[in-house]
Amino acid sequence: MHRTLLAVAACGLLSAQVLSQAPQAPQIETNKVDGTDNVYTFRNQNSQSMFIVTSEGVIVTDPVGYGRPTGGDTYLAEIRKVTNQPIRYVVYSHHHFDHIAGGKAFKDAGARFVAHRKAAERLKILGDPNTVLPDETVDRNRTITLGGTRLELTHVGLNHSDSTLVMRLPRERIVFVVDLLPVGQVPGRGMIDFYPLEAEASIRQIISMDWERLIPGHPGAGGRLGTKQDVQDQLTFLQDASAAVKAEAQQGRCWEPVESTLKLPKYAMWPNYDANLQFVLRRYCALWGRGT
Repeated sequence: MHRTLLAVAACGLLSAQVLSQAPQAPQIETNKVDGTDNVYTFRNQNSQSMFIVTSEGVIVTDPVGYGRPTGGDTYLAEIRKVTNQPIRYVVYSHHHFDHIAGGKAFKDAGARFVAHRKAAERLKILGDPNTVLPDETVDRNRTITLGGTRLELTHVGLNHSDSTLVMRLPRERIVFVVDLLPVGQVPGRGMIDFYPLEAEASIRQIISMDWERLIPGHPGAGGRLGTKQDVQDQLTFLQDASAAVKAEAQQGRCWEPVESTLKLPKYAMWPNYDANLQFVLRRYCALWGRGT
């Protein structure tokens, strides 16, 4: 028995050492997107943004400073490691603070802030002291042209929010889409204000656009960018979850026992399946069980 306990203890110590030696994702990381001359990703913990360097200045997206008092300053400092070009624009992907708070450093640097009209309306009412109000708004479409680079902003309707802008770089064939399209994983708490049926239409619009790679607002597994197949897979997942919950809801099983017992085994190997499935089921129960 004594030897067995010692062996177990030794294994536990060895496991702890292995885990402690496992590489950890850096808190701050900036990378040039492969195959491009001027497109970069900036990562602060588990939030990710995109910035584009041009001969006439820099276009920045999402300061990702929520809960990080110096997040915007850190982002700006990372850009300054790449270029001294002036910051011309900061574009908000949507109105949620976890992505757009912390932009004061960019405002002080002279940037103009751009967001969807709905985002501007909400932010004005909320008055968050850490979030810069937009200077310019977009309704359906707008193209920012700077130093030979075009960034197309498109509102594709209701989805993860009512203010989401899809950002497309046509020359580079890259899109930046935040929260609506996680890459290869189950969505989570962001489902709380998700528009399920409308989101399917939004995703189909995004699939129909001309692009090859997707930069998500939260890094995918291994930090990889997304593909159209990833987007199609996410749409199929949402449709499967919707159909499964709808059948249960019509039998009066929402929210319980659906939220705690319904499984989607086809997706059991996706990252965040165990932790996040409950949020997906809860949102579809609200749709099919309550009509909201």
